[in-house]
Amino acid sequence: MYLITQNAPQLVRSHPCPSKRTSSLPVGQDNASLPSPASSAATLAPVTRHYRSMLEVEDPPKLGPWKPMSFDELYSGPIGDAPWPDSRGATQDRTSNDSKAVAHPHFQELISSQASSAPDNRNIVRRKLTGYVGFANLPNQWHRKSVRKGFNFNVMVVGESGLGKSTLVNTLFNTSLYPPKERKGPSLDIIPKTVMIQSISADIEEAGVRLRLTVVDTPGFGDFVNNDESWRPIVDNIEQRFDAYLDAENKVNRMNIVDNRIHACVFFIQPTGHSLKPLDIEVMRRLHTKVNLIPVIAKSDTLTDEEITNFKARILSDIKYHGIQIFEGPRYELDDEETIAENNEIMSKVPFAVVGATNEIKTADGRQVRGREYPWGTIEVDNEEHCDFVKLRQMLIRTHMEELKEHTNNLLYENYRTDKLIAMGVSQDPSVFKEVNPAVKQEEERALHEQKLAKMEAEMKMVFQQKVAEKESKLKQSEEELYARHREMKEQLERQRLELEDKKGRIESGRPLEKEGKRKGFSLR
Repeated sequence: MYLITQNAPQLVRSHPCPSKRTSSLPVGQDNASLPSPASSAATLAPVTRHYRSMLEVEDPPKLGPWKPMSFDELYSGPIGDAPWPDSRGATQDRTSNDSKAVAHPHFQELISSQASSAPDNRNIVRRKLTGYVGFANLPNQWHRKSVRKGFNFNVMVVGESGLGKSTLVNTLFNTSLYPPKERKGPSLDIIPKTVMIQSISADIEEAGVRLRLTVVDTPGFGDFVNNDESWRPIVDNIEQRFDAYLDAENKVNRMNIVDNRIHACVFFIQPTGHSLKPLDIEVMRRLHTKVNLIPVIAKSDTLTDEEITNFKARILSDIKYHGIQIFEGPRYELDDEETIAENNEIMSKVPFAVVGATNEIKTADGRQVRGREYPWGTIEVDNEEHCDFVKLRQMLIRTHMEELKEHTNNLLYENYRTDKLIAMGVSQDPSVFKEVNPAVKQEEERALHEQKLAKMEAEMKMVFQQKVAEKESKLKQSEEELYARHREMKEQLERQRLELEDKKGRIESGRPLEKEGKRKGFSLR
């Protein structure tokens, strides 16, 4: 960029880079007739004009012939009235155009921040390629890298027992991930009192693409008489996975970070046909900020089409009323009409009314399909007219699997990570841009913890001393009682000893054992 002073013979280059193109401006004919720099440098304040970078393809402006100006002429009025050629070669009034341009507030702001602001998009040069370069092959490189590395997907299924969670997972991935369960009769085994978390992983491959699938099941959920805090083990498991990933990110060596975070949570709703139960609402309220919720109506073959429609409306109404966020596919500006229509059709089926079946049956027309056979007819799992299983599989696997992972990483995990770091003291004050040192914060917490321990120790010591004093008092009282009894018995023994010695002395001296006054006389009458 150049700063050009009107009617001045010198060119001031504002960009120090020597690789920029130089301007072919006319030079002066006689420098002796110009004003002396010593006499006017301190007082001259030439008006400068800003032009775009010479890297652009437009031709530089052409200046007319210059002539020397005196000090009075320089400050007598507006600078020059010579016509200014535009990009089409026509001339225009420079003074009027410049005054309008300078008066524009955006131009004033641009001038004030010109020296300190970073280069903006105006310095970006757009060029057309004259031949093949090769960076158009980047998607293919990414594809080869992804296929070589493989993919992973972690899904959690939450719902009461008997809703077909294992069967639906096997149906989704067309594999026997969960073996058939044996029907057990009545048993006296002790039923666990808490929700258990079970995880199963499997490596599956399709058309050369490897997928590490992890399914997290929650047996025991909603099966108790008292289901208070039944969501706690589920939330703890999700947060533990977030913490493990955060610890792996904070390590020195981050080469092999395993992503065990839950990417999707398929929430099974019991097909009551009425509305969501309070337990379902509470669990979804606890989970929707930590995982992508995908509600499904389990065993929808027990409901009619009208009942399913009304049940879906009530579920969506409850979800909206309680502010629960369920997963919605992102919308991009570059999506074509077919993709937009497909996404809208998928979202119109939420919550998905699904039926799971792994066995193949033979229909009336002789086709082999996956489904269930009833006395009144058959229901096909892969038939969109019978259930929404195809739309669920399409969103969960075929079209939005990567979106689920990105939403987990970019939004859900980042929110949890931010809250976690703020709780640890890693925060900044926007007024002074002051960050809290985690080590100092941890040291303060350690000092507070030590103070708390010292206080607890003092209280325990005081209680111990009180108990010791009470025990000593009881022992002292018992000792005094024993001492009194001992003294009494000793005095009694001493009296008995004296009496016995007295009797012994009487016997030895021949005196009667009893005193004379007490002897009873006898008569011979």
